[in-house]
Amino acid sequence: MSRIIPGYWKAEAQTDDDEGDEEEELPEDLADLDPAEQQKRIKARAFQGMFLGTFLVLLFSDPMCDMLGLIGDKSGVPKFYVSFVLAPLASNASELVAAMKLAAKKTQGSMVNSLSSLEGAGIMNNTFCLGIFLFLIVYKDAVTPAGLVWQFSAETISILIIELLVAAIVLFKSTQTLLDGIIVFMCYPLALVIVIFLENVVMLD
Repeated sequence: MSRIIPGYWKAEAQTDDDEGDEEEELPEDLADLDPAEQQKRIKARAFQGMFLGTFLVLLFSDPMCDMLGLIGDKSGVPKFYVSFVLAPLASNASELVAAMKLAAKKTQGSMVNSLSSLEGAGIMNNTFCLGIFLFLIVYKDAVTPAGLVWQFSAETISILIIELLVAAIVLFKSTQTLLDGIIVFMCYPLALVIVIFLENVVMLD
């Protein structure tokens, strides 16, 4: 028999047939503990999982980048396009699996959380990481005369265009339909088309 964590996430899901609360249940091994101990154990497990995940990222990131470069060299396809297709599938696999599990519940609360997790991942990847990259370029340029050469104008413009398009869909529509999902999905290949156009037609670096 399981108990519900006090103050734990609870999503209200309303459907045409019924209204109910969607509740997250405790693991069986924590069900008989008092609430304070439950919270302590849950936080400890969360930190343990984050530490292990960070360690795995540090362990495999550099070899993965080398492998993507090798695939590009062997196939004759530019490294950027190989990375554009394969890297997001690997780096965002956890968000994708979590969003699919939430969406599979088919309730209003789970769908909201599923979309929110994907939007958060997109903001983190495209905005936060890009900001860190820009900071490193400015910092390296200030520290060393050569610095880092900026050669990603086309890629950055493509990212900003896709972010604005997705933001428009999210901000101006309170309910997303299947058509909206298809449009957002098509933004993935569209970003690559924009980069190809800017690099080969507009001749941006």
